[in-house]
Amino acid sequence: MITFFKTAGKKIIAVGSQSRPGKKDVEKLLWLFGSKEITGEKSVAGWFVGPRKEMVTPWSTNAVEITRNMGIAGITRIEEFTKVAKSEAEYDPMLQALYHGLGQDIFTIERKPDPVILIDDIREYNQREGLALSDEEISYLEELSARLKRKLTDSEVFGFSQVNSEHCRHKIFNGIFVIDGKEMDSTLFQMIKNTTHLNRNLVVSAYRDNCAFLRGPVIEQFAPARQDIPDYFIIRNVESVLSLKAETHNFPTTVEPFNGASTGTGGEIRDRMAGGKGSFPVAGTAVYMTSYPRPDGGRPWEKTIPERAWLYQTPSDILIKASNGASDFGNKFGQPLICGSLLTFEHQENGRMLGYDKVIMLAGGIGTGKKNSSKKGKPEKGDLIILLGGDNYRIGMGGGAVSSVDTGQYDTSIELNAVQRANPEMQKRVYNAIRALAEMDNNPVVSIHDHGAGGHLNCLSELVEETGGTIDISKLPVGDPTLSAKEIIGNESQERMGLILRKKDTPLLEKIAARERAPFYIIGTVTGDQYLTFHNPETGEKPISLDLDSLFGKPPRTVISDIKTSESFKKIDYKPSGLHKYLEMVLQLEEVACKDWLTNKVDRSVTGRIARQQCAGPLQLPLNNVGVVALDYRGRSGMATSIGHAPAAGLINPAAGSVLSIAEALTNIIWAPLRNGLKGVSLSANWMWPCKNKGEDARLYEAVEAASGFAIELGINIPTGKDSLSMTQKYPDGTVVYSPGTVIISAAAEVTDIRSVVEPVIVPEPYTSLLYIDMSSYKACLGGSCLAQVLNFVGDDVPQIKNFSYFREVFNTVQDLVKEGKILSGHDISAGGMIVTLLEMCFSNISGGLSLDFTAVGEKDIIRLLFSQNPGIIIQVKDEIEVTEILSERGISYFSIGHPVSERKISVKNLGQVYEFDIDHLRNIWFRTSYLLDRRQSGERHAAERYRNYIKHPLNFRTGGFKGTFKSLGITPARRRKSGISAAIIREKGVNGDREMAYALWLAGFDVRDVHMTDLISGRETLEDINMIVFVGGFSNSDVLGSAKGWAGAFLYNEKARKSLENFYRRRDTLSLGVCNGCQLMAELDLICPDHNKKPRLERNGSGKFESSFLGVIIPENNSVMLGSLSGMELGIWVAHGEGRFVLPGNEENYRIAMKYSHHTYPANPNDSDYDVAGIVSDDGRHLAIMPHLERAFFPWQCGYYPEQKRNDEVTPWMEAFVNARRWIEKNVTARVKSPGHGSKKHG
Repeated sequence: MITFFKTAGKKIIAVGSQSRPGKKDVEKLLWLFGSKEITGEKSVAGWFVGPRKEMVTPWSTNAVEITRNMGIAGITRIEEFTKVAKSEAEYDPMLQALYHGLGQDIFTIERKPDPVILIDDIREYNQREGLALSDEEISYLEELSARLKRKLTDSEVFGFSQVNSEHCRHKIFNGIFVIDGKEMDSTLFQMIKNTTHLNRNLVVSAYRDNCAFLRGPVIEQFAPARQDIPDYFIIRNVESVLSLKAETHNFPTTVEPFNGASTGTGGEIRDRMAGGKGSFPVAGTAVYMTSYPRPDGGRPWEKTIPERAWLYQTPSDILIKASNGASDFGNKFGQPLICGSLLTFEHQENGRMLGYDKVIMLAGGIGTGKKNSSKKGKPEKGDLIILLGGDNYRIGMGGGAVSSVDTGQYDTSIELNAVQRANPEMQKRVYNAIRALAEMDNNPVVSIHDHGAGGHLNCLSELVEETGGTIDISKLPVGDPTLSAKEIIGNESQERMGLILRKKDTPLLEKIAARERAPFYIIGTVTGDQYLTFHNPETGEKPISLDLDSLFGKPPRTVISDIKTSESFKKIDYKPSGLHKYLEMVLQLEEVACKDWLTNKVDRSVTGRIARQQCAGPLQLPLNNVGVVALDYRGRSGMATSIGHAPAAGLINPAAGSVLSIAEALTNIIWAPLRNGLKGVSLSANWMWPCKNKGEDARLYEAVEAASGFAIELGINIPTGKDSLSMTQKYPDGTVVYSPGTVIISAAAEVTDIRSVVEPVIVPEPYTSLLYIDMSSYKACLGGSCLAQVLNFVGDDVPQIKNFSYFREVFNTVQDLVKEGKILSGHDISAGGMIVTLLEMCFSNISGGLSLDFTAVGEKDIIRLLFSQNPGIIIQVKDEIEVTEILSERGISYFSIGHPVSERKISVKNLGQVYEFDIDHLRNIWFRTSYLLDRRQSGERHAAERYRNYIKHPLNFRTGGFKGTFKSLGITPARRRKSGISAAIIREKGVNGDREMAYALWLAGFDVRDVHMTDLISGRETLEDINMIVFVGGFSNSDVLGSAKGWAGAFLYNEKARKSLENFYRRRDTLSLGVCNGCQLMAELDLICPDHNKKPRLERNGSGKFESSFLGVIIPENNSVMLGSLSGMELGIWVAHGEGRFVLPGNEENYRIAMKYSHHTYPANPNDSDYDVAGIVSDDGRHLAIMPHLERAFFPWQCGYYPEQKRNDEVTPWMEAFVNARRWIEKNVTARVKSPGHGSKKHG
């Protein structure tokens, strides 16, 4: 039965249910949908675009769960359809379909599950299904079938192809290379492994797990004492490990960019979740590489090569949609993206077309774990195999195999069928359950593995690889009843984790999972017989029954034979007179140009543990060298990460390309004070290469050999990485486009003091000096540079690093200067060359410039001097004599090149010639590319407004007499005793701002209880002994049906939860706070202005997109308990939301406004809120609702920018707001009730 509801605009919501909803349920649904009417008809006429009938969307999954939480039973599916004018409407065929009329059959799939099929002809089946099996593998399977004396099933052949695909088994990296007829001594993987063998340093785990682990310091774990009940947060000291991982999701992102990049991000996060016995992802990175996007119809360098008839999406579409997908997943899961890169490239020479038509999308990240859980245990016979996560759908079938071949090689339907869909909110629930176990003193997990390429088969077979196991298919959750056994076993539906637990420990996980609403299934048993069996007791089928050796296979090792080719590129043709024209072109190239269009839509503050993200300075422009997270909330130890790549240089010289990629990552991470200096750094190397093309395998070998050699000489290691070696795109007309062989390096290291990280922002003090340090020991070269690219050359000479030991010495010397606080600002020389480095150091300031003299460098060619990308750095120092003495003592060459000046220009003198550069003019050119791309996501009006106003909104701070010390507020982070003043954070599935809010409350002196909506609905929690509640930020129910609508429904339509809330608000000794999603909830529940006829609303941001920034707010005179004492202050604060626009139906004076944005214009008012309102408070001042995240800005190191003279403060004024709340309760509570002990029976 399908019931249709009309909503605002052109939307129809179709509700599938077992029977027609009753009157009360219809009323609930009308409220939930914001709908005025139910059509009452069995069909709706017209043309509509909506989801494919066979693909239940994540939106539907969340919507159905919301209805269940509201007490509506029997609903099976809810989907949204948009009315369109005609049958020619645009839609995405990967995800959507065009419907002529909506009837009772829109969810009906006319097919039954296919039976288990016995394969007669494996070779033919391989071709038909696009399994990418090699001839040797087909022969192996035929021999296996003969040995078993039976035909293999479709599941066995399909499964073998996935778990043994290049994508999963890295056959080229493990293969034997024969180059020019000579067998090489080492495999690629051996050369990479050798870096850790020779330079173990801090590595705990490498190559054998989902991520690499490095030894970390002792840190504070802040978590609830128990997580199967509502309980209080406590602090434990734990020995930590630090995780590093990077994955690429190139093929899926090429085919369907949003979901490709989204699931790539989700998969990489799951890798860090599955490290050891469970670990904790903290922050992410992203890299996008495409062919030219031509955002303005084609700039000079984009016009040389005509656009192709793109196979699936244009490069511009891919950049927007892929970055939207990756950002969306991180935003909703609660992982900030703090570092990244962007590169676009096309070139035609030597009869070959080069370009990233098959795109690169890298998702990486860093995190933490506990040393005692950093290595997986060994399963024992009788242990239970458990699945956490969502249903199975016909999604991602064969992704591992299809990702292993050239895009365009298979039929479109096969390639589309291999792409997944993402549900970050589901993954967050699963993570919360795993986190709860991993945070226990004795983690009960035996082993854990993520679901990715190869689906259940790859995940579960690797879980029981040492022992064997049996899986009951009937226990696996199925969202599509038409799935065959092969599809159930092999689909790559996301957000699932496989675990092994001892039988006695399983009830605890089941209880935690129920509390977190993480779907939990016991699906099998460890057998110990070295067999893997998938069986269905309901049908008697055994689609897979193989010994593990047969499954993982021992076919002949891959042999890669190639010859070296001598490919040369033309010398770059340029004129010194073109200097200013060249610079303006380089500044617009995506690799160099402003990345604001990327950073303004991705959360960079969630967790409250971000010490450095992309944006720097009072203008908060994306210029930072390195991303840094705190390992705990004490704000000392941290972890840094950076990115490096040089694919254009690698075209000229593959070995140099690898070395330059590592060098760029290192000259980016050098600005954070690292434990053990350079030896504290570990690398991830991700290799993307157009293998199996003449000369390319030999080039790959040369590149890997160089990377290994450079790392070994530097004394560092490469303990993790990935490869994607089918980077070729084939077009129907026979055109082949080769992606340049590329290695992306992700560097990571422990940081000893997160507050001492150097930023690339000139300190405007004239009596300071700028020093240039060349780290290449090589002549200036323009090959592979951005200048070469905009002139449509690759070049014939490329920078090299001639002295590895000297590079190491420079790095460690600069590290000492950073740790001793002797560097005021600093920046690496990379994309765009030295002139771009110097400009970028000035861009985020609003005044001042540089006076420079390069005569001593001795380079006569001004173009080579300013645009070569030889590795090096620029540092600004206060005491030039002291610093240069240190450099000289260490044998480091340097050039003193100038100093800051008050004029807003850079003046460059070289050998008698003077060149001047207008900083503000060039900054606008640099920002223009961001504006052109931003139009595609924010609309012309908002993109243009941002372009006009970004320079008009510098951060300004007025903190009055605030002292900034713990002592002045009467608090200490060393507190371990209870205060007796109880607060609770209240969270719903999908929120992600809970931990930082809990810590802010705890530091202010509260005892903080963790309360989930399931606790309130079940009656486990009543809030009777709680004096303050906080509704935290995030994406409850993924914002499906509107921000906080589902969360509000859980309160309104569940008796116990509703009564607990009503009783809390009736009391006079209580306070409440709602931030972001919590603010939206308070508006939805009408908790701030209950006496108003028309309640305030929070609606979609005016830009129509998620907004993320560190911006200014003003605290007007107000009666708020929390913010009253801050009246008159102007402060910086984080915003991160998609629906934060305050719509206030009354006049401004009708509301008690507690917070306003500092400027009226966008993006300083990031959502077009009425009256620039950022927060409102109840008439009595006790209940506060704000959109910005004060809980992510109460330490100076959390802030994107903080005044120089106050950076050594211990806290910001936002902590005073929390302390005010505690003091009010101490004064007003009528009967102090001490918080019950941990694990109290009251909450059992």
